[in-house]
Amino acid sequence: MKPEHLEEFRTLLTEEKRRLLEKAAHTIENEIELSKDDMADDVDLASALADQNLSLRLRGRERSLMDKIDLALERIDNEEFGECVVCGDDIALKRLRARPVTTMCISCKEEQERREQMYSD
Repeated sequence: MKPEHLEEFRTLLTEEKRRLLEKAAHTIENEIELSKDDMADDVDLASALADQNLSLRLRGRERSLMDKIDLALERIDNEEFGECVVCGDDIALKRLRARPVTTMCISCKEEQERREQMYSD
């Protein structure tokens, strides 16, 4: 992969990680602690707890995405980024731009999904 493409993806991944970290910090600062002043009754409390639970679940998914971002950045550093981990072929730039954390070319990913579908039925 060309060095300018690697830098494009490094910038993109770093920016996405920064954005996710900001969202996590916002959650910690503003959404973790529930104020008793906001809880007029049990319905309000239940609603606030449901909102908090959803927010924390979303942050958990984002944590998983951050792990994938870290792996992608590591692959850039090791000059392995853009190479399919299954077949070794190059992953199309269009696919990488759509999902920069991907580690498989579209053919290998489709094959993996077919196998998963067969075993889930």
